[in-house]
Formats: sequence, structure tokens, C-alpha cells
Amino acid sequence: MSGKLIICSAPSGSGKSTIINYLLKQDLRLCFSISATSRPPRGEEQHGREYYFLSPDEFKNRISVGDFLEHEEVYAGHFYGTLKSEVDRILERGDHVIFDVDVVGGCNIKQYYGNRALSIFIAPPGIEALRSRLEKRGTDSPEVIERRIAKAEYEMNFAPQFDVVIVNNDLHKAQAEALHIIKNFLES
Repeated sequence: MSGKLIICSAPSGSGKSTIINYLLKQDLRLCFSISATSRPPRGEEQHGREYYFLSPDEFKNRISVGDFLEHEEVYAGHFYGTLKSEVDRILERGDHVIFDVDVVGGCNIKQYYGNRALSIFIAPPGIEALRSRLEKRGTDSPEVIERRIAKAEYEMNFAPQFDVVIVNNDLHKAQAEALHIIKNFLES
């Protein structure tokens, strides 16, 4: 059986990472796609575990030869992207790939793989609920929260381009809904 692809995108604070971690613990043969970045490792991060760490020049060279499914320069000189070789590595083993990517990257991966991929947008119940979640985290300054809210409002415009939108108003319900949808997709 050939592997399939699950694309998860969402505004920051929507619960996407929590839902992905839940899905990875289920018996679905899902394998997380490790992204590449040109930023240096932080703390205990290791090449090939959290990210594939590339120099900015190496990243740009790999863009020019078409090694990426999607990529973005998030900050000046700091690129992030999904290597085709990472996806191929997982699919060749017969596993399914799950992605945690921004909305533009999610749309690009879906376009590349078509019906072999299921794109899921995890939406907050609303912008004010998202603001409350980000404030409760206590990890960002008010200015950073405002930037995240502005970006979330922009990202919400992409929701109709995804195959499925799951509103994460209740985490357990959102996890169950994602599991049900993905099981059906993988069995089809």
C-alpha cells in the first residue's frame, strides 16, 4: 500500500501541534515530516530530529535545484521548508506523512500531491478566543500577541482552500473529529 499525506495548518494558538501529537500516538502509521531550516539549532535541538539544519547558502542552493515541496523565508536569512527527500523517505517505507506547515505551504503541498493528500485547517472558535489562549500561554509580549492575531486573521482567509476545517472549540472533540476524518481518508 502506498502512503498518503496529511497536511495540518492553523493559526498560532489553534491547538494544531497538540492535535498532531495526539494523532501520532494513534495506530495510523503516521510519521512526522521533519522540516529544514537555515537558522542555527537552539538548546538541545539536533540535526535530523527537530529539523534538518542547513546553512543559508545550502538552503538557497537546494531551492534553486528544486529540492523543496514548499519553503519560505520567515525572517531575513532564516528559511524553513519541506524537503521532497524527507517525504519520499517516509512514503518509501509504506508509512503516511503528517505535516505541520503554514497555510501557504499547506496549499502548495496539497496542489503537488492532489487527492493523495488530505488538507486539514484547524481553526480557533474565533479571534477573541485565540487572543485569550495566546494571553493565557504567558509566553509572548502584548506586541507579539498582536502580530500573531493579525497573522491569524490573514491565515483564516485560507480555510476554504482546505479539504476539511476543524474548529477547535473543545480539544477532545477536535482530536476525535481529526482522528475520524483521517482514518476514513487513509482507508479510502
